[in-house]
Amino acid sequence: MFPPLAMRGPDEGSADPRNIASFWEAALGWRRTFDEVDQVCVEPPEGSPEDGVAPDILFLKVPEPKAVKNRIHLDVFVGADNVTAEAAKLIERDATHLHDGQEGPPRWITLSDPEGNEFCVS
Repeated sequence: MFPPLAMRGPDEGSADPRNIASFWEAALGWRRTFDEVDQVCVEPPEGSPEDGVAPDILFLKVPEPKAVKNRIHLDVFVGADNVTAEAAKLIERDATHLHDGQEGPPRWITLSDPEGNEFCVS
């Protein structure tokens, strides 16, 4: 019998881990907990409600550029009343608007980070 699995966090390939980690630190208000040229980790602020609950994100240097749409992406929850304003803030930080989506009442805005990785703001 196998032990139960636990997700540690997503690893994201990157041309410049330090640069993309800076984008996500600012976007999420998280902290950098590991920093080397080839890999950088960001985690929720120590003592925050997300600390120890939300998975950390590890950015790993890879030689090849992003080639296709992400099969897994991050969803950044900001609440229905804040979607447009928060997406605008992320665009000011070099995110790119891709499209708006809605299914019933829930709506979201799909953006890409400075390296082209898609994510949703909802």
